[in-house]
Amino acid sequence: MSADVMASTRGSNVLRETWIVFNRAMRLSLRNPMWSILMLSQPLMYLFLFGPLLKPITAQISEGATTNAYQVFIPGLIVQLGMFGAMFVGFGLIAEYRAGVIEADRVTPASRIALMAGRVLRDVVVLVAQSVLLLVAALPLGLRAPWKGVLLSLVIVALLGATFASLSYSVALITKSEDALAPLLNGIAMPLLLLSGILLPMQIGPTWLQRLSDISPLKHVVNGVRAMFRGEVASSAALWGLFWVVLLTVVGLAVGARTFRKESA
Repeated sequence: MSADVMASTRGSNVLRETWIVFNRAMRLSLRNPMWSILMLSQPLMYLFLFGPLLKPITAQISEGATTNAYQVFIPGLIVQLGMFGAMFVGFGLIAEYRAGVIEADRVTPASRIALMAGRVLRDVVVLVAQSVLLLVAALPLGLRAPWKGVLLSLVIVALLGATFASLSYSVALITKSEDALAPLLNGIAMPLLLLSGILLPMQIGPTWLQRLSDISPLKHVVNGVRAMFRGEVASSAALWGLFWVVLLTVVGLAVGARTFRKESA
């Protein structure tokens, strides 16, 4: 058998195994949708309880770029959902580890990449569905955005979800303990939330805070999605946002794949 045929066979096997793992993970999520509902409830509360407060100061916080408060606020919530909706999926993997699921996976001939990719794909599908519901809920409140910007924002949610889900699974496999995972993720999540400009653009803050926030790639992702919601899909802000989210995805998937191969060997 030639090398090309062998490579094609391995590739098709990985795709098939990924689909099998995805189907199992998705069935588990549909049987117990409470986690997905809880993760969506936080952005919805921000939308209904915090969003109206921005209307009187929209011109100020957007520097005149838009008068629609939800063109400023919804992009931040989209990024928040993609980030925090996937950051804590590792707890489910720890539960599977204790139930012996990971040990059972180890004795199967399934690709270790497929074991991760199937779970990550499930998380991405759930996050995109949640994002669509969030966008629909924002329409009656006054959200107006071009369809190209909305579609690109969903792509970014999918990429962020894949990034943070992969990293979360990696840390979960390494720690194998909720007691270690919880404080670690919370310690990372808070600085990311505060420095990314998810709730309010960092441009309205003092200079030192703006410079500090420049370190966070997520700030550029948020600014990029805001530009897309204004219809500026080819602007430098949008392109920088896409660059950073693609880079984060490559790094996150590489780390996740390496950890799954090592810990599931």
